[in-house]
Parts: sequence; C-alpha cells; structure tokens
Amino acid sequence: MLTTIQRQETGRARDSAAHAVVIGSGFGGLAAAIRLGARGYRVTVLERLAYAGGRAGVLRQDGFTFDRGPTIVTAPFLFDELWQLCGRERADDVDLKPMLPFYTIRFDDGDEIACSADDDSMRAQILRIAPDDLAGYERFLVKAREICRKGFEELGDMPFGSPLDMLKIAPDLLRLEGYRSVHGLVSRFVRHPKLRTMLSFHPLLIGGNPFRAPAIYCLIPDLERRWGVHYPMGGVGKLVEGLVGLIQGQGNAVRLEADVAEILVDNGRASGVRLAAGERIDADIVVSNADAAWTYGKLLAKGATTRWTQGKLRRARYSMGLLVWYFGTRKRYDGVGHHTILLGPRYKELLTDIFDRKKLTEDFSLYLHRPTASDASVAPPGCDAFYALCPVPNLDAGIDWAVEGENRRQAIIRRLSSTLLPGLQDEIVTSSMVTPMHFHDQLLSEKGAGFSFEPVLTQSAWFRPNNRSENIENLYLVGAGTHPGAGLPGVLSSARILDKVVPHANALAR
Repeated sequence: MLTTIQRQETGRARDSAAHAVVIGSGFGGLAAAIRLGARGYRVTVLERLAYAGGRAGVLRQDGFTFDRGPTIVTAPFLFDELWQLCGRERADDVDLKPMLPFYTIRFDDGDEIACSADDDSMRAQILRIAPDDLAGYERFLVKAREICRKGFEELGDMPFGSPLDMLKIAPDLLRLEGYRSVHGLVSRFVRHPKLRTMLSFHPLLIGGNPFRAPAIYCLIPDLERRWGVHYPMGGVGKLVEGLVGLIQGQGNAVRLEADVAEILVDNGRASGVRLAAGERIDADIVVSNADAAWTYGKLLAKGATTRWTQGKLRRARYSMGLLVWYFGTRKRYDGVGHHTILLGPRYKELLTDIFDRKKLTEDFSLYLHRPTASDASVAPPGCDAFYALCPVPNLDAGIDWAVEGENRRQAIIRRLSSTLLPGLQDEIVTSSMVTPMHFHDQLLSEKGAGFSFEPVLTQSAWFRPNNRSENIENLYLVGAGTHPGAGLPGVLSSARILDKVVPHANALAR
C-alpha cells in the first residue's frame, strides 16, 4: 500500500503528465481513454449527456432496463484487452453470455433460419431450404474466413494515413474481390434468395447497404463464427459501467454534462477544448469520439482547415436513420428468442427506398431485441423487455418525425401482433421511442444518421476521416465515423489504432 508521501509524489507526477482530453464517452472514447491511460497520459473524458456511453447509454423506466444502442457483442477479446491493460480480468466485472443461436432470421412468409456456428444445424437448415446451395455456402465460409483474416485481423487496427496505404492493400483488395458489393459476392456462391439475404444483411448492422457496401464486410459472418455473439448480463450498459470504472481506477476522470463547444487550435496544433459553459481545458492531445462530421463541421475553431471541408461533408454519403421503440410487457413471450431479424416482403427494393429514394414506405423490416430471453434482471418479475429497431431514411428525407414516428410505432405494433407477439397492444406497460431527430439533436449525428458515414468503398480506410487528423497536429479521431468504421469491433479497433499513431505520454510530458 502506498504511504501518504508516496501518494503525494504520485499525485505530483500525474499533474505533470501529458494531458489527453477525450470528447465523448461512447465505446470508442472510453476505450481510447483506457489505452491512453495505460500509456502514461492523464486523461479527462468529457461527455455532454447526463450519462456515459453515448449511443450505448441505458434507459431505465418503470422497473425496466433498456440498452439504448448496440446489443450484439462480437470479438469480446477487444474488451478483454482493455481490462488486461489495467491489470484486471473482464469476467470479474462483466459476465458475457454466448448466444445460441446468434439470432433468428424470420422471413415474411414465416420461414425461419436460426444462425449459429453449429455446422450440423446450419447444413440441415440449408438442405431444407436450398440443397443445391450447400456446397456454395461452404465455399463462402472459406472465403469469409480469408476476408476476415485480412480485413479484420491484419488491417482492422492498422492506420491509413496516406493514399500509399491504400495502394499497398490494393492487390489484396482485388484478390478478395473487395470491389464487389457484399450481396454481389454472396451471390457468386449461393442462388436462393433466402440464403443470399442471410449471408448479406450484415452491413446493415453498421449502417451499410448490402448492395453497395464493399465485400470486405463479408468478414462479419466469420467474425461471428470465430468469436461468437455475446450478451453482457445486466445489459450492454454493464460494459459501459465497467469501462468507466477502469478509467477511474487509472486515476483519470469522466465528466458528465460537459458539453464541448470548440476544439482549440494554436499554430496548427490542437491545444485543448472550450466548453459551452465557457471553461477552457488545456490538453497536449485531443481525441474526438464525437461524430466525425460534427467534429470537422462544428467543433473545430474558426480558421482551422482540413481536407474535410463543409462542401465535402455535405457531399458525403451518410448511413440510414433509425427508429427505435423501447417497450415492456406485463407478460412474457417465451417463444421469442434474444435476437430476431423480422424481414419484410422486399429486400433490395426496400433498401433502395431507404438509402436512395429517402422514402418511408408501408413495408419495413425490424430487428427485435428481447434481452429477457437470457436475463430476467432487466424487467420486473413476469415481464418482458424489448426494443424494436426499424431502419428508416436519414434526415435528408425531410420526414416529419413528430407525426410519422408515432405512425410507424403503431405499424410496428400491428406487425408484431400478427407475427411474434400476439395481443401486444394490450400487454404494453412502458414505452419510449427515438427517431433520427434524437440522433441529430441529442447524439449530434450529422443528418440524424445512425452510424455516421455510409460504409462504401470511397468512404473506407484512407477515404474515411483518418484516426490522426491529416491537417491538425495532436488531434485524433475514434468511433464510427473514422477507420475502420461502425459496430463494436470497429469502434474498439479505432481506439486500438491510437497505440500506433499517438506518441507515448513521456514524449509530451511537461
């Protein structure tokens, strides 16, 4: 145990350590803070909301606990690394439960596929649906493994700081057919529409359209098979709490309701931030976990120039919007699994309406999350907790969400009542809903996009805002809007990249 004198000396040493300010406490920001703390930085995380987690915050209402955002945890070793950097074990704080199956895809005709890493189960389901596609399915798994090995394991935490970095991977990109779309590559291996959907929908989990997201995202099915799909008992919010605890255990701080209004730049170098309340916080480096478009379009001090000009930001493609309805029922629906993807009658046409035509159509698809299938603690006894997520156009559509949000919620009730949750209307005991307006107004996401920039080839790797700002020294970006992209593995990997591009604290110590 440290003596009083040693504590004082340690305190003085920390006061002189290089200071890192992290804007935003999403998973990317929290992971960045831990990694910087482990490398000797004194770290202050600034979160404008009253709770930590950003999109991964928690809604507690009427005895129910709802994860506001991500619910599917893959590549859990990325979390384990953060605990290990602090000399601890993640399992001591957070219990990750493997999901079996990962999720169930329910087609509009009522047919279902339970997706898992159980080869016998998957083969049996494919033989039932399209026996002629079994060999192609198995060849696709081999291809996905190769793509995951290169795209995630080798390149997922590699910085892309110049066009030369793109040229270096061009041969691999061609060999892996990364110039194709996800759906285009999948279609080379299987013919049946249901199997093409099952193997290609994954870009939607990170804001992409499977018909134009590059085939590198075919790594996701292999990532699921390799490391599983998990649920943190108590909800994803338990991971947020655990990461905040690690930061505090390092002697660093997470400040809530600290709204950053401006990133300060002196002589081309980020020098700190100014809060909306007027407070100036000096820093040796600034890491922004805010939406990348918001960072470059709104937070940079006037006169600071980057290649991400207002014009370029306006021309960029943004992901779709999300309508998310959180609700609890007085009864349990024990026939419904933890994760269900409830598809509508159209696939490509619906995505075209959402991403391109920016139309809110009568038909829709849903992701239904029922955490009480695995964890009764998130609802009162005998009750169920749910959230229904519906992809919708972003704010470029000009939709009046004050009206259409409730219309869509009623349509979701009708859809769920006629399929998985009979009698739903009479069983609801608590309800809350967010639309793309929430993502814009509360989460400061440009155009209310659910996942920042759309993952297309011309907005990937170097073509995405870089993890180290191209023009402003000592400014770094993490989160969904930078490389490698959205999703928990993506944002955690963006923080991993900092280890390669941020100097050690000793090099900046005062």
